[in-house]
Amino acid sequence: MIDVIADSLIDSVRLLPFLFLTYLVMEYLEHKAGGKMQAAIRGAGKGGPLIGAVLGIFPQCGFSAAAANLYAGGVITTGTLMAVFLSTSDEMLPIMISENAGVRLIVRVLAVKVIVAVAAGLAIDRVFRRSGKELQIGHLCEQHHCHCENGIWRSALHHTAEIFAYILAISFALNLLIAGVGENALGGLILDRPVAGTLLAGLVGLIPNCAASVVITQLYLDGVLGAGAMIAGLLSGTGVGLLVLLRVNDDRRENLRLTSLLYLIGVAAGIAVEILGVTF
Repeated sequence: MIDVIADSLIDSVRLLPFLFLTYLVMEYLEHKAGGKMQAAIRGAGKGGPLIGAVLGIFPQCGFSAAAANLYAGGVITTGTLMAVFLSTSDEMLPIMISENAGVRLIVRVLAVKVIVAVAAGLAIDRVFRRSGKELQIGHLCEQHHCHCENGIWRSALHHTAEIFAYILAISFALNLLIAGVGENALGGLILDRPVAGTLLAGLVGLIPNCAASVVITQLYLDGVLGAGAMIAGLLSGTGVGLLVLLRVNDDRRENLRLTSLLYLIGVAAGIAVEILGVTF
């Protein structure tokens, strides 16, 4: 129980700087920047997926949490959000480095994640632009019922505390569940199942907890998980990004569509890796 509490606190506390800075920027955009800043952000939308994919590969799920908040506030496009989610590495990179996986393996895995993230993000943005969906900054206060009149700093702190408490509670519940079930049992779900294993790995990746990326990465390095299943699980994994999105975005149908899309892209890429016989 002590380990569960400690892991939950560590996973949640390390997100605090990202959450606070994200909300501070969103408050500034909403209350200070005005129409010119909104127009500039819309204009930069085409390059958003590329920037998001590059930021996502850093070994920290804070970027995915920030992207979820920015998307819910109408600051970034759907394609940029998905690019960040798909490229997010969570615990993959630290584990590979600690296990001396080799530069070649690490670079190739990250390259595949970035390529898939950029391609998917650009395609998604094109579809949404054709459907007429546009960015609209200014929904932060409406979504979180904040006290914006107290200034952007207080409001940012208010949002940060609210989301931090939510993440801490869910992380504790997930860590408790995983501690009871066991990571070995979780990994056993996707062993020795060629196509089904890839489908299951994608589902494991969706678990908003660092244990998902730990299990998938470790099983691959131990030689008991195929490259396709590994890619599917790591692409669908967003750290706590998906968890934050479900909390801050009030459109449940949209959340379901985005989650399904994330899963389908991850699984499709994983199956493609298996069919093409890609090795890392």
